[in-house]
Amino acid sequence: MRSIVVAAAMAAAFSVQAADKVKIGFISTLSGPNASIGTDIRDAFNLAVKLNGGKLGGLPAEVMVGDDQLKPENAKQLAERYLRLEKVDFITGIVFSNIVLAVAPDAIASKVFFVSPNAGPAQYTGAQCNPFFFAASWPSEAYSEAAGQYMNSKGIKNAVFLAPNYVGGQDAATGFKRMYKGRLVDEMYTKLGQLDYSAELTQIRAKQPEALYVFLPGGMGVNFIKQFVAAGMSKDIQLVVPLWGSDQDIIRAVGDPMLGLFSVGHWSIDFDNPANKKFVAAFEKEYKRLPTGYAASGYDTALLIDSAVRKVKGRIEDKDALRNALRAADFQSVRGSFKFNRNQFPIQNYYLQVVGKAADGRIMHKTLGTVLTNRGDAYVDQCTMK
Repeated sequence: MRSIVVAAAMAAAFSVQAADKVKIGFISTLSGPNASIGTDIRDAFNLAVKLNGGKLGGLPAEVMVGDDQLKPENAKQLAERYLRLEKVDFITGIVFSNIVLAVAPDAIASKVFFVSPNAGPAQYTGAQCNPFFFAASWPSEAYSEAAGQYMNSKGIKNAVFLAPNYVGGQDAATGFKRMYKGRLVDEMYTKLGQLDYSAELTQIRAKQPEALYVFLPGGMGVNFIKQFVAAGMSKDIQLVVPLWGSDQDIIRAVGDPMLGLFSVGHWSIDFDNPANKKFVAAFEKEYKRLPTGYAASGYDTALLIDSAVRKVKGRIEDKDALRNALRAADFQSVRGSFKFNRNQFPIQNYYLQVVGKAADGRIMHKTLGTVLTNRGDAYVDQCTMK
């Protein structure tokens, strides 16, 4: 009888064989005014795969790329194809929180790991945390918490908040208000994808705040900063933005008027660690441009998946083992220290940066100091996962 039990156990152990390849369903915003975000995430993810010899975790990687055009219905159609027909092992690439909320439930229902390289909606940090949802980026309120904390440290007594009226913008407002101790003069919301901010700038000028915190990703941020500077408001109002509000994509579009702009972020191009140096050099060599924070998170996402697939020795059908391997985050992140909280969102530092000129004259971020240390999120106690 004992021999039968042993034989059965051995059969079970070998029933999950190493896969012959790993399949990635990569859905991102690759067209329209915000295409630069998805493009940077895609390019950095593909760069990591290329540097690994076309493999993730030792398995050949098939990365299927689809453009959601910032439309939830498009993203859902792509996800359905990747999940049902292509039988992908991971879904990743998504930029915006409203697209995450449209796609992640389908991935979770299919027991396919959803790994976010950017948006980290608050819903998934707390009571709705899920074994199949990972954020390799940040909780969506964290950057705005860091901005609020920075303003506190500078003694800024009143400020205006501005963001698009969608899930990500609402999370940003929650994070900023949680941390900022001064008077919030106004809380302004714009249309997602809006490019003309003349009316909002007029209102802000009339309110005369000491500082303005703006959460406007991609082309929205490019246009706002151009219009803010052109209106002469940068002389009177301190503008603070998340990393992506003053990143290389915006620097390329705006140029010298970006100098002196403060931002907060989880990564900076000048981080002096081996993984980041390798990434920045390889990205510039491959794409002839400097990487953004979006690219940094896209690259880390690929490294995270690579580390997990390697850890399970290619047996990616063993979902429990693969989840444990993802949670271990056994890779060298470009941001330095990286680990997951129990809700599978990062615990990490957030830094103060200023846009300046490097020794070679190029405009880029310079890290000034740490704003938040080992910051998780406000909702982890509501997550029941172990």
